[in-house]
Amino acid sequence: MSDTPARLLALLSLLQTPREWPGSELAERLEVSPRTVRRDIDRLRELGYPVQATMGAMGGYRLVAGKAMPPLLLDDEEAVAIAVGLRMAAGQPVAGMEEASVRALAKLEQVLPARLRQRVGALGAATVSMTAANGPSVDPQNLAVLAWTAANRERLRFDYQANDGSRSSRLVEPYRLVAGGRRWYLLAYDNDRDDWRIFRVDRLSAPRPTGVRVALREPPEPDAAAFVTRKMYSIVPTYEVRATLRLPAEEVIRRLGAAPDDVRPVDGHSCELRGHADTLEWLAARLLMLGCEFEVHDPPELLAYLREVGGRAVRAAGVAEG
Repeated sequence: MSDTPARLLALLSLLQTPREWPGSELAERLEVSPRTVRRDIDRLRELGYPVQATMGAMGGYRLVAGKAMPPLLLDDEEAVAIAVGLRMAAGQPVAGMEEASVRALAKLEQVLPARLRQRVGALGAATVSMTAANGPSVDPQNLAVLAWTAANRERLRFDYQANDGSRSSRLVEPYRLVAGGRRWYLLAYDNDRDDWRIFRVDRLSAPRPTGVRVALREPPEPDAAAFVTRKMYSIVPTYEVRATLRLPAEEVIRRLGAAPDDVRPVDGHSCELRGHADTLEWLAARLLMLGCEFEVHDPPELLAYLREVGGRAVRAAGVAEG
């Protein structure tokens, strides 16, 4: 990247990410030499931007809090990605998230150029979010602390309540936050137990960064979300559903947000759904909300639950008519 002003803006955009950037990685991203990166860092400092450098194997460059902070720099894809995230955030079980998301989106739209404002507005008009099912809410401050320590490879202490109600203090090395529909999970290395552990964020309280930075450990699997999903299925009672739906496969994928591999077309008007869920109530609600005829093959527990719900509905309708 030979254009110096454009390169400085690109460098500033990278440094706004809350992490430390090794000089070699910045040079690779900007397609310049490490020496050019050092010169550009000096230029940013001369302009008043507080760029801090740390030495060592885990060192690098990062922006620190100061009086002169850079303006928000977003390219087209980043702006649309943030708008999508804010629209979807209202359905997340995070305390106060719906109102905060609306406020943040309004601020974002005010600073966007006209062409991007139109794209974001069109996206909002065409998007409808499914409200998440009721469940325990997560403190957004806790999420912010977990995300920060994971990004900066910093050890963290917090209090934790296990499924049986027992409480403990944990010392961990956060790796990734995983959003699992109605719940959030933290994948971290537990220093006291010398193993990887998964923590439900709604059961976590008083997270306290220790200030101790550590080298990144080799994760149990490259895909953190896949690892958490597999572990949850292995320790939590789950139900495997198999049902025939009188609806085209592409429509089921769109309405349920299901993975294409979970939906197999039978013909142009019906399909077979296979999937997992941890509660019968959630399975039944998702199927009934499709608004189509369907036939459940498995599990038997779901068939029994649907009969019970159907009986209640018929009785309620009879009372209403009476």
